[in-house]
Amino acid sequence: MEFKVTHRAGDCRARAGIIKTPHGSFETPVFMPVGTQGSVKALSPEDLTDADASIILANTYHLYLRPGAHLIRRLGGLHRFMNWKGAILTDSGGFQVYSLARLREISERGVVFRSHIDGSKHLIGPEEAIDIQEALGADIIMAFDECTPYPADYDYVLKSVGLTSLWARRCMDHRKREDQALFGIVQGGMYKDLREKSASELVAMNFDGYALGGLSVGEDAVTRQRVIDDVIDFLPATAPVYLMGVGKPEDLVEAVRRGVDMFDCVMPTRNARNGALFTTTGRLNIKNARYAEDDRPIDERCNCYTCANYSRAYLRHLFMAREILAYRLNSIHNISYYCSLMSRMRSAIKDNNFDHFCSEFYTLKQNRID
Repeated sequence: MEFKVTHRAGDCRARAGIIKTPHGSFETPVFMPVGTQGSVKALSPEDLTDADASIILANTYHLYLRPGAHLIRRLGGLHRFMNWKGAILTDSGGFQVYSLARLREISERGVVFRSHIDGSKHLIGPEEAIDIQEALGADIIMAFDECTPYPADYDYVLKSVGLTSLWARRCMDHRKREDQALFGIVQGGMYKDLREKSASELVAMNFDGYALGGLSVGEDAVTRQRVIDDVIDFLPATAPVYLMGVGKPEDLVEAVRRGVDMFDCVMPTRNARNGALFTTTGRLNIKNARYAEDDRPIDERCNCYTCANYSRAYLRHLFMAREILAYRLNSIHNISYYCSLMSRMRSAIKDNNFDHFCSEFYTLKQNRID
């Protein structure tokens, strides 16, 4: 992987760049649609390409449990298995073990847990996480970490940071493939000194990139922004920074303002399946009866396939009738919105008017007219 910063905003830390991978290059800042089980829910790879998605995320924990990483390797790797031509990032599985697994036991060796699918017992540690991700064949893989809960007391987070650093070193030592970039994950909860400790220990290992973990776990937006500000100071300017699991459009804008390059979140597709659609003037609930005879597209500023061809009235009808097409069309729009948002931010950075972009972004939401 190669990362090059091409532009910097003159009025904040926002920056634009290019990441080169074995499966193509993509511009940053970038949003990665989440294909948890090798599929972005309701969407085909062609839908994602049309929406201008250039890299997607897949999940180590889920693909390990079903259908199995070694099966995917035998069938040619994850890119071929799911027919995705672009770049793929796989997370380490640490967050899913934290949030989904039953009866987990954490030790230096790793995490012993019972599958949320069938209750079977498994162990994933740093070596297993690397083996699984190498079998999947993603372009960017993540070090195994412990996702710290929120809130958590200082002593617990201190111990967690030590474990994450220990596991990170073992991931570095165990990796075999040279065609995959490996990112370390900065933990430390909401404590500035522990974030600094985690970041400095990872930077000393010289990872290809750095992720901010342990956020979007219940903290408020102001706290999250403070942690991002803190951590960015401790990371090398030459490496990409990835904010994991975040978030709402305004969260992305504020994180880009602070120097973050990469994002993922299930929010656009999950909201689409619940009838919540993102627009330049805010969120729109397509279930609302006010749209029953509304012949306009979801967002008149959007040029996605859904907005080009279907009205709010039709989309409401599909959703209320529980037609499967509703989930696809809604998801196409929401993913397109997120990718377009990132594209507009990249353009604003290149034009050196990111502050103006932010002002317009918030003004449109405040002056919402449906």
